[in-house]
Amino acid sequence: MTAVLTVLLGTGVAAVAVFNVMGDDSAAPQTPGAASGSTSTDPSPTGKPEPKVISMSATGDIVMGNAPGRLPSGGGKGFFNSVKKALAADLVMGNLEEPLTDDTGTSKCGANSTRCFQFRAPPGYAAHLKEAGFELLNQANNHGYDFGKAGYRNTQLALEKYDLQHTGAPNQITVAEVEGVKVAVAGFSSYPWSNSLTNITSAKKVIQKAATMADLVVVQVHMGGEGSEKTRVRPGTELFLGENRGDPIKFSRAMIDAGADLIVGHGPHVMRAMEFYKGRLIAYSLGNFAGGGGTLSNNGRLGWGAVLKVSLASDGTWAGGQLLSTYMNDAGKPTMDGQKRALGLVRDLGKSDFPKTGAKLATDGKISPPAPAS
Repeated sequence: MTAVLTVLLGTGVAAVAVFNVMGDDSAAPQTPGAASGSTSTDPSPTGKPEPKVISMSATGDIVMGNAPGRLPSGGGKGFFNSVKKALAADLVMGNLEEPLTDDTGTSKCGANSTRCFQFRAPPGYAAHLKEAGFELLNQANNHGYDFGKAGYRNTQLALEKYDLQHTGAPNQITVAEVEGVKVAVAGFSSYPWSNSLTNITSAKKVIQKAATMADLVVVQVHMGGEGSEKTRVRPGTELFLGENRGDPIKFSRAMIDAGADLIVGHGPHVMRAMEFYKGRLIAYSLGNFAGGGGTLSNNGRLGWGAVLKVSLASDGTWAGGQLLSTYMNDAGKPTMDGQKRALGLVRDLGKSDFPKTGAKLATDGKISPPAPAS
């Protein structure tokens, strides 16, 4: 059972805690190195019990369709069937790249807009996220406000109707109690409806506060330029269409310095490398996970995504991980990828972008920290 409390800093207002029972994940791929919600029976050198280990899974961008005319067949039923077992974990997270709302009369793209994309799915599509096993969705991204303030709030209400939690609003920290371990999750982007990616000083304050509220801190962050050629991670600020999309390396490492235990990145629409910094994993981008109705391109590497599986001890210690490759089929549905193309790309990128700190990935996707420097 997972208890979740959302807190808005500086407002003095906290949402009522919501409890939801997780589904059976006995048939799911297991994260190497740790059992779900397990505690070692061996005593530590001090004689105290070892810290409890929990499993988490996360995905990149999720767009289930675009109302009214580009929605999946059958009302979206079974949209996540191919990946449901892979997603299963003690805490399942995703980046929701669209509002779940009826037309609010306010939209991002005007009649004469060019190169403007806006998405929305019916509020009832929250049921598909619930059925897939998702428990916490990030709204901190460039499409969170496609239908204005009302669309943003309608999305939260749609998620809450199905006991799905959300994060990403300014100063919002969502705390989930997972198998007795408290996990704080905060979402960041370069847009005013979320915690700031570009103001690292203020971002660090959010994470420092989160670290006082929970055992583990997870950062969801929409960062970096977009496009099939944007697989590389290099030092410095990234721009896209004139927008400051943050400095992914500087931001991610600063959040770990402030107390974060895991960084889950998305935004470029392609997979990017992973590295370990101070023993904590940074996944710079998990690519496109779902693009129903052709909303997101599945051309080449734009169609590759992954499920990131991570197990952490309650003190933040790495306990194992795995990267499971997916792709978007012709209908834009996430599908397990036997060719493991995302895995192959991330392995190569890690060697080129982070030769000393890059995560080590085995052929089965098992993630390991790099060998200590001699």
